[in-house]
Amino acid sequence: MSHSDRFDSQKAPEPVGLYPHARKVGDLLFLSGVGPRQRGTKDIPGVTLNEAGDIVDYDIEAQCRSVFDNVRMILEESGSSWDKLVDVTVFLTNMKDDFKTYNKIYAEYFQSNQPCRTTVEINSLPTPIAIELKCIATL
Repeated sequence: MSHSDRFDSQKAPEPVGLYPHARKVGDLLFLSGVGPRQRGTKDIPGVTLNEAGDIVDYDIEAQCRSVFDNVRMILEESGSSWDKLVDVTVFLTNMKDDFKTYNKIYAEYFQSNQPCRTTVEINSLPTPIAIELKCIATL
């Protein structure tokens, strides 16, 4: 795989490890996991941390909107677009409390384009976030 198949967004948050924002394989674009953080800051939309770095409070709606916007930026900078998403895996850290709100906001963003979707609950994510998306789109 050549280096030209790799995409690194200048707008989305910097990866927290050694990986690109996206890789192109044939006519498909595979995105690395995308969270709600914003580029150039450690602050996470809607998240309040204590001095130890533990989550004290968070706003799942703010995180959903931010993560969807980050996905959109990566898609567009990589030569794809929101309407070309074909598969979305959503990781939530609190299905019981957050699914209803996330599902409502998801429906706003995906009204016209409806990719396949899988939503799973996990214990935690690498940063203090409540939602992360893993996406596949066409080019």
